[in-house]
Amino acid sequence: MEVLLVTSRTTQRWIVPKGWPIKGLTPAEAAAREAYEEAGVVGQITSEPIGRYTYWKRMSDHFVLCEATLFRLDVERQFETWPEQGQRESRWFSLDDAANLVDEPELATAMRMLQVAVAA
Repeated sequence: MEVLLVTSRTTQRWIVPKGWPIKGLTPAEAAAREAYEEAGVVGQITSEPIGRYTYWKRMSDHFVLCEATLFRLDVERQFETWPEQGQRESRWFSLDDAANLVDEPELATAMRMLQVAVAA
């Protein structure tokens, strides 16, 4: 299993595609839309979360503690162009490499737990 990471727009650190809730969409549908906008991928998304983590979101003059819900997206296609392509880098990594690259400790832990579950 591989993980698609993108860079954040402000700090260029490796993250998973994520966003805020979108009115009229389920959390899974919103996650799928963010994956397209941030990384240009589409596919089948699970309706049940595969994990959660908290992180500090950098705002212009302060930080906000956020909880992100993780959904598995089985990617069927990655487009050559997408909305945020010029603002982010995207790259596929093994779960182990991705866990080592992300700064958020809880996200790294969620990836390692997923790696264990996949291997079992």
